[in-house]
Amino acid sequence: MSALFDSLAQGFTGDASRRAELDEALRAGLPGPRNEAWKYTSLRQLERRSFQPVQEAPAVDPLLLADIPGPRAVFVNGRYSVALSLTTDLPEGVSLQLLSEALAQGPESVRFLGRRFERSEEVFARLNAALASEGVLLRLDEGVVVTHPLHLVFIGAADGADRAWHLRHLIELRAGASLTVLEHHFAVDDHAHLANSLTHVHLARDAQLRHARVQRDGDRGSSLLRTEAVLARDAEYRRMDLELGAALSRHELNVRLEGDGSRLLANGVLLADGRRHLDTRLGIDHIGRDTACELGWRGLGAGRGRAVFHGGILIREGADGTDAALSNKNLLLSEHAEIDTQPVLEIHADEVKAAHGATVGKLDANALFYLRSRGLSEAEAQLLLTAAFFREPLAVIGSAEIREALTARIDAALARLATP
Repeated sequence: MSALFDSLAQGFTGDASRRAELDEALRAGLPGPRNEAWKYTSLRQLERRSFQPVQEAPAVDPLLLADIPGPRAVFVNGRYSVALSLTTDLPEGVSLQLLSEALAQGPESVRFLGRRFERSEEVFARLNAALASEGVLLRLDEGVVVTHPLHLVFIGAADGADRAWHLRHLIELRAGASLTVLEHHFAVDDHAHLANSLTHVHLARDAQLRHARVQRDGDRGSSLLRTEAVLARDAEYRRMDLELGAALSRHELNVRLEGDGSRLLANGVLLADGRRHLDTRLGIDHIGRDTACELGWRGLGAGRGRAVFHGGILIREGADGTDAALSNKNLLLSEHAEIDTQPVLEIHADEVKAAHGATVGKLDANALFYLRSRGLSEAEAQLLLTAAFFREPLAVIGSAEIREALTARIDAALARLATP
């Protein structure tokens, strides 16, 4: 057994069925370079590392959350923080429950945990199924419309050891419900922890979810996140992902457009500077009629960073009327950086509209010359053009206030490029 698996298994506390799930994951082992889903993301270094389970989360200064208003649920090193959370003023019809509380109530409260992950490349989802004992269950009743965003905050804090935690979340909107969720993932100091999270999104008929996630973990941290979303008839899911931190970050976004007329709009930013390795893998499954997806991801490779993007769209037989579009544009700012992009479109229906494309290039030399001629330094000109390159994906989030906050996060991350 690898050092990684041996250390993770030591944190097991579940029942016999979850032990069986863990044993299956341990037998499968980590996927290697011959596994197509992990071809461009090596796990060799992670395989040799050991992590300790979290016993007690360290204290965090509440002032670090001054710009994140309530309602908010806060986790420090995978442990829920009552002191930092603000959940007493939730609107009527909104339920926020911890996974640990739901597990104590019996299987009816956690039926979503029955989802099985059986493919060899799904090893981290298997580990999550076996080891996760905490997370957020967020539910909206039918017809409930929430106008203010709800914040989910995940903080990594150093405590003298390398820790690993596994969180499992559910966001469930019943018919006609509407909500905005903002996820914040960040480090308050230097650490080399491993966060393995799995989020389920269930949208009933006519439900609308706007979901933005900002990942800016520490320079040595590892972040593994998977999202499984299912959309019913005429539901709409708007999603924005900013991958701005961590040494190793991988996000798998899988969306099943099951209901007729359901719609997905998902954009993202991958900022692979320094020695960061950022990997995003999309799996969009069109099942119902007249469904639509619009996907726009932008990436950047600088220093010795590496950005990996796989955009997979499957249009099943009978999914007539599908309208699917995927765009992945990338900037390569260093000869030592690397960008791997793989758009995939698989069509089994006749009456569809579908397009996909990917580009990798450098900043426009004429635009750089123009800005230099107006008195900007080379670094300033490069930073200005790069910032403009990342503005367009933010349009998927309709709120001007949220777009402004996301823009500030991107600008702060891009400032690293100008630092010698």
